Amino acid sequence: MKYISYLLTFLIITSCSFDRVVKKHGVRNLEKKQEKLIIFETNKNDIKTVLGPPSSISTFDNDLWIFIEREITHEKLIKLGKEKLIKNNVLFLEINSQGILVKKTLYNINEMNEQKFTELSTEAKYSKKSFVYDFLSSMRQKINDPLGKRKKP
Repeated sequence: MKYISYLLTFLIITSCSFDRVVKKHGVRNLEKKQEKLIIFETNKNDIKTVLGPPSSISTFDNDLWIFIEREITHEKLIKLGKEKLIKNNVLFLEINSQGILVKKTLYNINEMNEQKFTELSTEAKYSKKSFVYDFLSSMRQKINDPLGKRKKP
């Protein structure tokens, strides 16, 4: 009986998969697929055939189509399963009014910049004796006591 329990435990442990689970979002293999797109030759229909529908469309002077590829996995048990970004590719395609590809730009995870935000804060530039303060305080008083029957402290 003892050997059977060891055998069952061994089978259960060896049947577990140690492969990481990867969550994929967007267009798969974006780097390889974008190489098929040729500037001034590829049109909108070709782009939809190769990459599928865009993640986002922006219209300015020319159409700007944005395609995204993102892969996320969980880190090892030591790091408590925190999510880790493996791939983060963004492809910008600029299309002119005739529907022809004019410009393509691919950004990967290494080319994206960290944005630094300032720690400074702004101050309100009004005093208690300003017109705006007087107006807003009188409006607040009228809202709190519309009939004017409350006693003032």
